[in-house]
Amino acid sequence: MKKLLSLAMFPLLFACNEGDAANVQVAPVAIDDHDRCHICGMMITKYPGPKGQVFLKSSDNIPKFCSSRDMFNFALQTENQRQITAMYVHDAATTDWEHPADSAFIDARTAYYVYGTSKKAVMGPAVAPFSSKEAAEKFAAQYGGRVLDFESITLELLAGTE
Repeated sequence: MKKLLSLAMFPLLFACNEGDAANVQVAPVAIDDHDRCHICGMMITKYPGPKGQVFLKSSDNIPKFCSSRDMFNFALQTENQRQITAMYVHDAATTDWEHPADSAFIDARTAYYVYGTSKKAVMGPAVAPFSSKEAAEKFAAQYGGRVLDFESITLELLAGTE
């Protein structure tokens, strides 16, 4: 009887771990030449500047964006904020601005950003991401703009009302 009870309890051990699914680490994925921006529908690789992507709790679909700016416009919407498990952007210090490499993706939440730069990207002013504050400051000194952390990027800033 004890063996039968033990076997009956076995599936419950796995059921307790289902809540950990949201804590699974995900890695950025390649942006294909045919991928379209989740916000505007434009072909992502046809335009310059850093790109972005987000991973969602409730979907296997990975929204990809033609700019880090579009990624923020999606990620900062209230209905999307709680669904996001990971966000990645290109490190502008380690990749070509015109053709960012998939190997240059970094965690968007730990990045520093330069906003208001003279360097152009698609869909309005660039939100240029960097893995270090020093790299962001160097870029801002060369191309203008102000250095911000992840928490400082807001919809108001992107809309030009801040």
